[in-house]
Amino acid sequence: QLQLVESGGGLAQSGGSLRLSCAPSGFTLDYYTVGWFRQAPGREREGVSCITSSGMYTNYTDSVKGRFTISRDNAKNTVYLQMDSLKPEDTAIYYCAADFRYGSRECGRRTYEYDYWGQGTQVTVSS
Repeated sequence: QLQLVESGGGLAQSGGSLRLSCAPSGFTLDYYTVGWFRQAPGREREGVSCITSSGMYTNYTDSVKGRFTISRDNAKNTVYLQMDSLKPEDTAIYYCAADFRYGSRECGRRTYEYDYWGQGTQVTVSS
């Protein structure tokens, strides 16, 4: 009930790509803002990207702009994070999170804004 499951993590080479997926269980993402967060060892969890319920508005942290793309396919009830040009500093556990906000024109990358979280998927980028 009201659970999120991440998939698509793994090992990639520097400059390579991975595509993460976030799929809910027990609810539809149509009415939710969704965010991607990551946490590396010894560091705080940071907001990577977010997307509004409509998919019309997105937000990225500066370190991933131009490399990562968040998208959603509401027909498949899935949100994606396409990660290109990966760097070793992208290594972290990646989490998706959802917040019940429908029709908004902005989204935030702050952890306190999100009520529902997945268990995370490991992304490791080697040099």
